[in-house]
Amino acid sequence: MSSEMSSPVKPVLSQAAAKRANASVIGMVMALVVSVLAILPVVLLNVAPKGEVTRPAADVTAVARNAAPVAGFEPAAPELPAGYSANYARWNPAGADGVAHWDVGWTTPQQQFVSLVQTASANPTWLLTEVKQAPVTGTRTVAGVDFTLYDRPGTEKSLVAEVGGTTVVLSGSAGFDELDAVAAAVIGSLRS
Repeated sequence: MSSEMSSPVKPVLSQAAAKRANASVIGMVMALVVSVLAILPVVLLNVAPKGEVTRPAADVTAVARNAAPVAGFEPAAPELPAGYSANYARWNPAGADGVAHWDVGWTTPQQQFVSLVQTASANPTWLLTEVKQAPVTGTRTVAGVDFTLYDRPGTEKSLVAEVGGTTVVLSGSAGFDELDAVAAAVIGSLRS
Protein backbone atom coordinates (compact mmCIF):
# COMPACT_ATOMS: atom_id res chain seq x y z
CA MET A 1 0.00 0.00 0.00
CA SER A 2 1.24 3.32 -0.77
CA SER A 3 1.23 6.04 1.77
CA GLU A 4 0.63 8.70 -0.78
CA MET A 5 -2.00 11.21 -0.02
CA SER A 6 -4.65 11.33 -2.61
CA SER A 7 -5.42 14.79 -3.92
CA PRO A 8 -9.01 16.01 -3.69
CA VAL A 9 -11.06 15.61 -6.79
CA LYS A 10 -11.93 18.89 -8.47
CA PRO A 11 -15.31 18.81 -10.22
CA VAL A 12 -15.22 19.90 -13.77
CA LEU A 13 -18.28 21.37 -15.40
CA SER A 14 -18.70 21.36 -19.05
CA GLN A 15 -19.26 24.71 -20.68
CA ALA A 16 -22.93 23.88 -21.35
CA ALA A 17 -23.54 22.86 -17.70
CA ALA A 18 -21.89 26.05 -16.43
CA LYS A 19 -24.09 28.13 -18.75
CA ARG A 20 -27.24 26.38 -17.45
CA ALA A 21 -26.20 26.98 -13.81
CA ASN A 22 -25.57 30.68 -14.43
CA ALA A 23 -28.91 31.03 -16.26
CA SER A 24 -30.82 29.80 -13.17
CA VAL A 25 -29.09 32.34 -10.92
CA ILE A 26 -29.68 35.17 -13.39
CA GLY A 27 -33.35 34.13 -13.71
CA MET A 28 -33.83 34.21 -9.94
CA VAL A 29 -32.26 37.66 -9.63
CA MET A 30 -34.44 38.99 -12.46
CA ALA A 31 -37.60 37.53 -10.84
CA LEU A 32 -36.66 39.14 -7.50
CA VAL A 33 -36.14 42.55 -9.15
CA VAL A 34 -39.52 42.32 -10.95
CA SER A 35 -41.29 41.32 -7.67
CA VAL A 36 -39.77 44.24 -5.76
CA LEU A 37 -40.71 46.66 -8.55
CA ALA A 38 -44.30 45.35 -8.49
CA ILE A 39 -44.66 45.70 -4.70
CA LEU A 40 -42.90 49.06 -4.34
CA PRO A 41 -45.79 51.26 -5.63
CA VAL A 42 -48.25 49.55 -3.29
CA VAL A 43 -46.01 50.16 -0.29
CA LEU A 44 -45.37 53.79 -1.24
CA LEU A 45 -49.08 54.53 -1.78
CA ASN A 46 -50.08 53.11 1.63
CA VAL A 47 -48.04 55.24 3.98
CA ALA A 48 -49.01 55.22 7.66
CA PRO A 49 -50.61 58.36 9.11
CA LYS A 50 -48.08 60.66 10.72
CA GLY A 51 -50.24 61.85 13.61
CA GLU A 52 -52.88 60.65 15.99
CA VAL A 53 -56.08 59.66 14.25
CA THR A 54 -59.10 61.31 15.84
CA ARG A 55 -62.73 60.45 15.39
CA PRO A 56 -65.36 63.14 15.48
CA ALA A 57 -67.44 63.11 18.65
CA ALA A 58 -70.76 61.27 18.43
CA ASP A 59 -73.87 63.46 18.28
CA VAL A 60 -75.64 61.98 21.31
CA THR A 61 -78.68 64.26 21.02
CA ALA A 62 -79.35 63.37 17.37
CA VAL A 63 -78.92 59.63 17.93
CA ALA A 64 -81.13 59.78 21.05
CA ARG A 65 -83.84 61.56 19.06
CA ASN A 66 -83.71 58.80 16.42
CA ALA A 67 -83.76 56.03 19.05
CA ALA A 68 -86.69 57.44 21.09
CA PRO A 69 -89.54 56.01 18.95
CA VAL A 70 -88.04 52.53 19.06
CA ALA A 71 -86.99 52.70 22.72
CA GLY A 72 -90.39 53.49 24.18
CA PHE A 73 -88.71 55.84 26.67
CA GLU A 74 -86.67 59.02 26.51
CA PRO A 75 -83.01 58.09 25.94
CA ALA A 76 -80.78 60.30 28.07
CA ALA A 77 -78.82 62.88 26.07
CA PRO A 78 -76.97 64.80 28.77
CA GLU A 79 -75.13 68.06 28.18
CA LEU A 80 -71.74 67.50 29.81
CA PRO A 81 -69.17 70.09 30.84
CA ALA A 82 -66.24 70.93 28.58
CA GLY A 83 -63.65 68.18 28.33
CA TYR A 84 -66.09 65.27 27.96
CA SER A 85 -66.15 63.76 24.47
CA ALA A 86 -68.78 61.26 23.30
CA ASN A 87 -67.15 58.23 21.65
CA TYR A 88 -70.38 56.51 20.64
CA ALA A 89 -74.15 56.63 21.04
CA ARG A 90 -76.32 53.73 19.91
CA TRP A 91 -79.57 51.88 20.41
CA ASN A 92 -79.12 48.15 21.06
CA PRO A 93 -82.14 45.96 20.31
CA ALA A 94 -82.94 43.12 22.69
CA GLY A 95 -80.48 40.27 22.41
CA ALA A 96 -80.51 36.86 24.06
CA ASP A 97 -80.97 38.57 27.44
CA GLY A 98 -84.21 40.19 26.25
CA VAL A 99 -83.08 43.69 27.26
CA ALA A 100 -83.04 46.46 24.65
CA HIS A 101 -80.99 49.44 25.82
CA TRP A 102 -79.57 52.88 25.05
CA ASP A 103 -75.76 52.97 25.22
CA VAL A 104 -73.42 56.01 25.25
CA GLY A 105 -69.71 56.30 26.08
CA TRP A 106 -67.56 59.33 26.90
CA THR A 107 -63.89 60.07 27.40
CA THR A 108 -63.53 62.34 30.45
CA PRO A 109 -61.28 65.37 30.99
CA GLN A 110 -58.91 63.07 32.96
CA GLN A 111 -58.75 60.72 29.92
CA GLN A 112 -60.84 58.07 31.65
CA PHE A 113 -64.02 56.42 30.39
CA VAL A 114 -67.67 56.56 31.49
CA SER A 115 -70.51 54.65 29.86
CA LEU A 116 -74.25 55.09 30.22
CA VAL A 117 -76.61 52.17 29.70
CA GLN A 118 -80.33 52.88 30.05
CA THR A 119 -83.29 50.51 29.72
CA ALA A 120 -86.94 50.15 30.64
CA SER A 121 -86.69 46.37 30.92
CA ALA A 122 -83.79 45.58 33.28
CA ASN A 123 -83.64 42.20 34.96
CA PRO A 124 -81.27 40.93 37.67
CA THR A 125 -79.16 38.84 35.28
CA TRP A 126 -78.74 41.70 32.82
CA LEU A 127 -77.85 44.11 35.63
CA LEU A 128 -75.24 41.72 37.04
CA THR A 129 -73.63 41.54 33.60
CA GLU A 130 -73.64 45.33 33.21
CA VAL A 131 -71.86 45.86 36.57
CA LYS A 132 -69.39 43.07 35.68
CA GLN A 133 -70.54 41.01 38.67
CA ALA A 134 -69.11 43.53 41.14
CA PRO A 135 -70.61 43.49 44.64
CA VAL A 136 -72.74 46.26 46.08
CA THR A 137 -70.43 48.40 48.22
CA GLY A 138 -72.68 51.30 49.18
CA THR A 139 -74.84 54.13 47.89
CA ARG A 140 -74.15 57.56 46.44
CA THR A 141 -76.57 60.45 46.19
CA VAL A 142 -76.27 62.68 43.13
CA ALA A 143 -78.74 65.50 42.34
CA GLY A 144 -81.22 64.05 44.82
CA VAL A 145 -81.14 60.51 43.36
CA ASP A 146 -79.78 57.58 45.36
CA PHE A 147 -77.50 55.40 43.25
CA THR A 148 -76.39 51.90 44.28
CA LEU A 149 -72.60 51.61 44.03
CA TYR A 150 -71.10 48.41 42.61
CA ASP A 151 -67.35 48.30 42.99
CA ARG A 152 -64.55 45.76 42.97
CA PRO A 153 -61.06 47.21 43.46
CA GLY A 154 -59.02 47.16 40.28
CA THR A 155 -62.06 47.10 37.98
CA GLU A 156 -64.66 49.58 36.83
CA LYS A 157 -67.15 50.95 39.30
CA SER A 158 -70.84 51.33 38.50
CA LEU A 159 -73.65 53.56 39.75
CA VAL A 160 -77.19 52.21 39.25
CA ALA A 161 -80.50 54.00 39.85
CA GLU A 162 -84.09 54.25 38.65
CA VAL A 163 -84.47 57.58 36.82
CA GLY A 164 -87.44 58.66 34.71
CA GLY A 165 -89.02 55.18 34.77
CA THR A 166 -85.82 53.56 33.47
CA THR A 167 -82.80 51.80 34.94
CA VAL A 168 -79.64 53.85 34.46
CA VAL A 169 -76.21 52.21 34.78
CA LEU A 170 -73.13 54.46 34.74
CA SER A 171 -69.85 52.53 34.65
CA GLY A 172 -66.23 53.26 34.00
CA SER A 173 -62.70 53.85 35.09
CA ALA A 174 -63.35 57.52 35.93
CA GLY A 175 -63.15 58.83 39.47
CA PHE A 176 -66.25 59.66 41.50
CA ASP A 177 -66.08 63.36 40.62
CA GLU A 178 -66.38 62.57 36.90
CA LEU A 179 -68.98 59.82 37.44
CA ASP A 180 -71.01 62.25 39.56
CA ALA A 181 -70.81 64.91 36.81
CA VAL A 182 -72.18 62.45 34.25
CA ALA A 183 -74.85 61.23 36.70
CA ALA A 184 -76.03 64.78 37.41
CA ALA A 185 -76.18 65.58 33.68
CA VAL A 186 -78.14 62.35 32.97
CA ILE A 187 -80.63 63.15 35.74
CA GLY A 188 -80.99 66.71 34.43
CA SER A 189 -81.62 65.51 30.87
CA LEU A 190 -84.33 63.08 32.01
CA ARG A 191 -86.07 65.62 34.24
CA SER A 192 -86.28 68.43 31.68
